[in-house]
Amino acid sequence: ALRGAARAGVQQRPPPFRGLRTSPRTQSVMPSWVIDRYGRNDVLRFTRNMVFPIIHFPNEVIIKVHAASLNPIDLSMRSGYGATALNMKRDPLKLKSEDTEFPLTLGRDVSGVVMECGMAVSYFKPGDEVWAAIPPWKQGTLSEFVVASGNEVSFKPKCLSHTEAASLPYVGLTAWSAVNQVGGLNESNCSGKSSCMRGPFGTDWFSSFSERNEQLVKAWGAHVTAVCSHDASTLMKKLGADEVIDYKSGNLEEQLKTLPLFDFILDNVGGSTEKWALDVLKKWSGATYVTLVTPFVINMDRLGVADGMLQTGVTVGSKTVKHLLKGVHYRWAFFMASGPSLDEIAELVDSGKIQPVIDEVFSFSEVPKAFQKLEGGHARGKTVINVISKK
Repeated sequence: ALRGAARAGVQQRPPPFRGLRTSPRTQSVMPSWVIDRYGRNDVLRFTRNMVFPIIHFPNEVIIKVHAASLNPIDLSMRSGYGATALNMKRDPLKLKSEDTEFPLTLGRDVSGVVMECGMAVSYFKPGDEVWAAIPPWKQGTLSEFVVASGNEVSFKPKCLSHTEAASLPYVGLTAWSAVNQVGGLNESNCSGKSSCMRGPFGTDWFSSFSERNEQLVKAWGAHVTAVCSHDASTLMKKLGADEVIDYKSGNLEEQLKTLPLFDFILDNVGGSTEKWALDVLKKWSGATYVTLVTPFVINMDRLGVADGMLQTGVTVGSKTVKHLLKGVHYRWAFFMASGPSLDEIAELVDSGKIQPVIDEVFSFSEVPKAFQKLEGGHARGKTVINVISKK
C-alpha cells in the first residue's frame, strides 16, 4: 500500500487504521454537470441536486474536485460513443433496478483534496492533495465531489497547482500505457533507441497526448522524431524532439526513409500509417508499432457485445500475425487508470521532465463553452475547468 515509500526504499510506519468517515456536514446532493440523453452540446445540464457520491467499497475515497479537464472521450461519450461497452462494464450482471446510466456526469481528469476514505484505505487521509483519471464507466469529475478507487489515485505533483495538475492524468496515463505497459519502454531500456511519434500535434487532447509521449521517452533518453504540421514544429522542438517532420511538405514515407530505422513507432492517427510503418521499423530486433486507433468500442456499439468482441479479436489477431511474420510487433494501447503509474508520472513532473500544456481555463459555470472549445479543434493544449471557481 505504501507505494512511494516502497519505491524510494524508505521504511515508514503505516498510518493508524481509519474507519469510514462521514462528511462534517450532512450532504446528500451536490452541484454537477450531467446529461440525461446522448446528443450534442445542448444535452449538458447543470443541476444542484446530483446525488452525493457514496463509498461502496472499503478501498474507495471521495475527492473534493478543485479542477477537472476535458478530453475527446467526453465529446464521444456525450454523443453515445461506447455506450454498449461502458454499460456492460457498469453493470455486468444486470443487477441494477433501473436500466439506465443517466443522469451521467462526464469528465475524467481530477485534481483535488481527499475528503473521506474507506476502511481499507491506508495510503491516503482526508486533506491530502491528489490527482487521478477516473475510468469512463464511472461517474465523472464535472461535479463538486467524485468517488474513486484508492488504486486509481496518486499524490498531486508538488510543483503544480490543481489547475495545472488536472490537465495531465488521462493523457499521461494513456501515454504511459502506450509507451511503457504496451510498448515495453522504460528508463532502463530506452536510452539510445529511436522513436517516431505520429499525431496531429497542436490540437487539443491529441496535442497533449503526443506531447506527453514525446516528453516521456525523451526523459528516458530516446531519440525522438515528431511527425506534425509546420505550425507545431516549434512547440515540438521546445518539448525535446530531435527531428521534426512536416507531413504536409511532401511524401511522409519518403521523408522518414531518409532517417535511420526506428525501434518504436506510436500512432494516434491511423489510416495509412501502419502500412508504411513496416518499412521504417527495424526488422527482427524487437521493434514495436503501437496504435491507439482501435475498432474495439465501435465494433461493440455496431455489432453488440459478443459479435463485437469476436470481430475485434479476429482483427487484432490477424494484424499481429501479419506484422510478426515481417519481424515487427503490432500492439493496441488503451487508457488504463493507475495510481502507481501516476506516482511515476508525478516524479517526472516534479523533476521538470514533463510539463503541462494548457490552452484555456474555464469556470465551472462555463462547462458548455469548454465543450464548444474542445469541439472546435483549434486549441494548443488542454481545456481545463476550474471547479471551485465562484464565477
